[in-house]
Amino acid sequence: MVAVDGSTPTRAPVRPAGGLAPTLAVLEYHLVNSRRTWRSSAVSSFVLPLLTMVGFGLGVGAYVTQGVGGVDYLDFLVPGLIASTALQVAVGESTWPVLSNFNWIRTYFAQAAAPLRVADIVGGHLAFVAFRVLTSSAVFLLVATVFGALHSVWALATLPLVVLIGLAMATPVFAYAAWVPTDSYLAILFRFAVIPMTLFAGVFFPVDSLPVGLRWAAYVSPLWHGVDLCRAATLGVAPQWSVAGHLLYLGAWVVGGWLLARAAFRRRLVI
Repeated sequence: MVAVDGSTPTRAPVRPAGGLAPTLAVLEYHLVNSRRTWRSSAVSSFVLPLLTMVGFGLGVGAYVTQGVGGVDYLDFLVPGLIASTALQVAVGESTWPVLSNFNWIRTYFAQAAAPLRVADIVGGHLAFVAFRVLTSSAVFLLVATVFGALHSVWALATLPLVVLIGLAMATPVFAYAAWVPTDSYLAILFRFAVIPMTLFAGVFFPVDSLPVGLRWAAYVSPLWHGVDLCRAATLGVAPQWSVAGHLLYLGAWVVGGWLLARAAFRRRLVI
């Protein structure tokens, strides 16, 4: 198009809409993209807690005749499994999917050209991760109810708690997945962070039984704080540490991880 004076006008830069609309648009993309795979994840989300509770809670629990801390081993185990499920789902959705959106299918670059802000891209994908964590944990909670492992109405509080646990892990893992060059580094993350955290953060046995060094390593991990809160909610007792302290610690992981993720995404998406 040529103006009257013969010059070519410059198109005004397109800016993304304000508010939450761009973030919700990114969330909608991930939800629509998951329509063809949700059935397989739904089956695994039901079968995994069922087999875990039968194998560990009833199988191993049959040998722990005196229980743990005055409660049956199954009742002790279930809240830890709910928290660790939230962690594993969050990490699983924040590793290869994030790296593939950068390196292979390059969806993030298309979204950045839409245009969307980096905060919209990160926030929308994190919202989808939170949705996956919530739905998977809700199924686990339902199975635990059938097994009679919940002893307080406060067990419903585990649903917002698992979202907080999931975001506390997903945000720094987003940053890590955006930073690493190949998926070999993701296997290292699972081997040296996720698996040890699951084993030594109070999911299967009390942290107090660990040596002092490992005990403090468990206290540093966000999973232990989530396990303590979930266990207090499902049993209807006070947590080992303060509720406010747990929430503030997990919130600090979310905020710090968000800042790291946004910076890592900006480094790769903004020229």
